[in-house]
Amino acid sequence: GSLPKWVVNKSSQLLAPKAMKKMYKACLKYPEWKLKHNPRFKPWLFPEQSRLPTLPLSELSLQHVDSLENIDESSLAETKDDRGEASDEDSV
Repeated sequence: GSLPKWVVNKSSQLLAPKAMKKMYKACLKYPEWKLKHNPRFKPWLFPEQSRLPTLPLSELSLQHVDSLENIDESSLAETKDDRGEASDEDSV
């Protein structure tokens, strides 16, 4: 579906600035936070640091959209974690 234009306009006027302010504050605190939380851990730069199990390429296969299962999630309730309402400490 599509959202009414007024919803998009109001959300861009009210929600977007608040989100940007929160992100800005979190970015300012990040260097200090990273110094306390394993500053040398950078698996995006050093794949050998990754804690995820590796998957052999032989177990991978191509899947086409037609063959994927269509899962209806419309009846599921949204949880607090799904909405991203975590504390500032957890989100940075």
